Amino acid sequence: MPNPTRVVLAEDEAIIRLDLKELLEEEGYEVVAETGRGDEAIELVRELRPDVAILDIKMPGMDGLTAARHISGERLAAVVILTAFSQRELVEQATDAGAFAYLVKPFQKSDLIPALEVAMRRHAELVALERDVGDLAERLEARKVIDRAKGRLMDEYGLSEQEAWRFLQTRAMSARAKVHEVAAEVVSGELVP
Repeated sequence: MPNPTRVVLAEDEAIIRLDLKELLEEEGYEVVAETGRGDEAIELVRELRPDVAILDIKMPGMDGLTAARHISGERLAAVVILTAFSQRELVEQATDAGAFAYLVKPFQKSDLIPALEVAMRRHAELVALERDVGDLAERLEARKVIDRAKGRLMDEYGLSEQEAWRFLQTRAMSARAKVHEVAAEVVSGELVP
């Protein structure tokens, strides 16, 4: 059986928090922490690394939108905003703060569970996309260093492009290093043929 989805719940009204916790647990979610303060929610999410954080907007210590900004900005968990307010401006602020779902109280279980699932899926997609972009950026940077090193080997040492590439590959293999690491040494002048 898969691990249950882990939730941090931040709602300043104790009765709503209790009802929400019971509803989530009935559906197989694990509420790993609960609080009535936005600032505590951030610390709990940082410490416990849940799958999703459910945040009320109006809370003491720090409002839910500011907490959402921190949690989303650090990619700690999916964020769902839960509030009694449905004004378009607040929905836009929640979206800008990184929330992936917005629920208005009173809500139904049939609204909450899909919102949580969509938020977690969107969060996972965003994290994967950022990882892919980071990998591509690293590969592009490595390619640039390799091209600069080949250019230097060709210009300063009269090697052909194929000979320059072979030099980088051979040195990388013998040093058990990556080609772009050897290329960086050529560019800096530390390594010459």
